[in-house]
Amino acid sequence: MPLPRQLPLAGRTVQRVGYGAMQLADHGGGLAVTPDQAITVLHALLEYGRTVIDTAEFYGDGALNDLLGVALAGRHDDVVLATKVGAVIDPATRLRPAQQPKELRAQVEANLASLRVDRLDLVFIRRADFQPGIIATGDQVVPLDDQLAELGELRDEGKIATIGLSNIIAAQLESALGADVAAVQNIHNVIDRDGEDVLALCRRHGIAWMPYCPLGGNFPGREKVTEVPEVLAAAAELDITPTQLGLAWLLHAYERNRAHPRHTQPRPPRGKHGKRGHRPAAGDPDAARGYPAFVTAVANVVNGMVNPPPSLSTAAPIASRISASLSPGTRVSPPVVGISSSHSSRV
Repeated sequence: MPLPRQLPLAGRTVQRVGYGAMQLADHGGGLAVTPDQAITVLHALLEYGRTVIDTAEFYGDGALNDLLGVALAGRHDDVVLATKVGAVIDPATRLRPAQQPKELRAQVEANLASLRVDRLDLVFIRRADFQPGIIATGDQVVPLDDQLAELGELRDEGKIATIGLSNIIAAQLESALGADVAAVQNIHNVIDRDGEDVLALCRRHGIAWMPYCPLGGNFPGREKVTEVPEVLAAAAELDITPTQLGLAWLLHAYERNRAHPRHTQPRPPRGKHGKRGHRPAAGDPDAARGYPAFVTAVANVVNGMVNPPPSLSTAAPIASRISASLSPGTRVSPPVVGISSSHSSRV
């Protein structure tokens, strides 16, 4: 039976396919694209219905949130904004931990101001206990309970709607269940499943799972799912993209899994080019609009969610078979049927 294409989050119903907006930001500060390009991408996403947009004040040193505040003016009913706290920009190291409760509060206030909203829909506490990403040391090693207490106060004050946790272990999630955790954001993909004990807890308690690095890569030394020979072969067999295959497995692992592709190009018109990449021919209006020489994964996967090809129904079982062969002894969740996509945060 197909999975639902919409699920509840932060008191609203959203599409399972959202958008990781980090790609619009430059890691050195500012935007990686022009404001007009970014706004075009964001408005195109909203054509599919209410969706989740994942962001952070430290993406582009505030520039991304400023852009979102402008781009989404008057359209906040169409989007659930998910942001994260726990780090700030540092000129020397790009990012540094900012885990103290008072720092988390300051980051929430900064997000409210830059996003031009009175309340944040979902705020992740991005822990810094282990890699990938930055590691907390010294006075930045803070008990999770203290952080949850601070965000709980902010929720009581009406400044945030729901609380999420990122980069955590199962014991931390277990201890935080009393804080009414709405979502968890850990690394997870078909070739990196070390955190599936956390996913099992999310299943048991009905907590949304919003993984980062859904297709691997993004951090040094981490393999990309779309470059694994077994994935490439299976995708060719099914006549779908490696991205679709990897994400089919990911989202079929759990019906409350949400996903957020991160790309900088707008998709072509709905349903125009099907599931495969498309190279605009001379005179093609897509070429004139500046589309790249291929349809981006955000177009392929979102369109695949709306109009999935018949062969996609077998993608998850095949991906599960691949995952078992790649990581012997690792438990693989029983697959079900569906497709979606995910984003790659890097903190």
